[in-house]
Amino acid sequence: MTVLIAGAGIGGLTLGLSLHQAGIAFRIFETAAELAPLGVGINLQPHAVRELAELGLLPDLDAIALRTEEVVYAARNGKTIWSEPRGKMAGYAWPQFSIHRGKLQMLLHDRLIERAGRDVIRTGAAVTDWREDGGEVVISLTDRAGAGIGEARGAVFVAADGIHSAARAKLHPNEGLPIWGGTMMWRGVTVAPRFLTGRSMAMIGTKACKFVCYPIMDAGEGMSVINWIADLAVSVDTLENRVDWTRKGKLADFLPAFQAFDFDWLNVPALIRGAGDVYEYPMADRDPIAQWSYGLMTLLGDAAHAMYPIGSNGASQAILDARVLVRELLAKGEGPAALVAYDAERRPATTAIVMANRGDGPDAVLDVVHNRAPNGFGQIEDVLSRAELAATAMAYKKLAGFDVAALNARARIIDLPPPV
Repeated sequence: MTVLIAGAGIGGLTLGLSLHQAGIAFRIFETAAELAPLGVGINLQPHAVRELAELGLLPDLDAIALRTEEVVYAARNGKTIWSEPRGKMAGYAWPQFSIHRGKLQMLLHDRLIERAGRDVIRTGAAVTDWREDGGEVVISLTDRAGAGIGEARGAVFVAADGIHSAARAKLHPNEGLPIWGGTMMWRGVTVAPRFLTGRSMAMIGTKACKFVCYPIMDAGEGMSVINWIADLAVSVDTLENRVDWTRKGKLADFLPAFQAFDFDWLNVPALIRGAGDVYEYPMADRDPIAQWSYGLMTLLGDAAHAMYPIGSNGASQAILDARVLVRELLAKGEGPAALVAYDAERRPATTAIVMANRGDGPDAVLDVVHNRAPNGFGQIEDVLSRAELAATAMAYKKLAGFDVAALNARARIIDLPPPV
């Protein structure tokens, strides 16, 4: 029988690659008529990179991404609060990558097509409903205009169709729009001089006015392609029509708040002004739900656990979802038992991350320091001890599943050799 998947995003494509590795038949149905490399930069933490490496994708990632070497937290005046190595520099057996989201999606797509054939992905086909029939699941398909274009039958149905999941909306018809906590994000990509190590990730400011940046590609001659995110607490009455990654932003709406972020190691205003297109997106998530799996269907990725983009965990957790689900399908067969076991493991883990990210995750240290020393500090130890800083960082790593020792020691999720 066949696993039916809604959505050819990072979660759905990783699920397809993992099913192919396991020898389980599948088909992916994607609403878009053609996949395009949308989005801006994201980070893949070592626990997710491990899974992609076990799919044989590490050389491909090195070709299109940068290995992140350091993370730095800085106050509004640019002074360092905390820094630590990342990826292999921190002792992981696998790197952390900074990468353009669209390039990652297209890599997963292209390798899936090479390995499994073009027929495994059907574009221009939205999954709008499902039903169980004779021990199988039947999904209903429509085109972008909403016209019916047939059905497909399989063993189980996995909805990996994002924060606006049609399947989740069927299960929770009164849920409505994603939940917004009052922060708007503006995102862009700028070719600019390298900063710090050249492979550093920086978080600067406070929750209400925060700037995040990291390089996603070398540009030669001391330059990098730098992905950046400007977070600003704003007053907006509604999210209607705003939860859309293609919505263009205006510099006048946020640049003034970051004019003072001009340091000897990074010129934030220049970085913002140097971008081509700037996109506006609300920092939104969804409340955790008590159940993902219903009979022969389940949710995966943002459809299951949309979270704030803090701690570099959105894409990483979707990848882990896919791997655990395939492990359970191999162990328990393509039916409800596997979906229930997957739900029982992944739902509590991701619920904890969703809630931690609402509290700003590891970035909360920025506000702790600002509240204790609003006028700046001489030595960070006068404000926050090294032990407190290290404990904050370690707590989030353990919560999200990428504590160095535990990750390096644990067994494979799927004990199969990488595809060749």
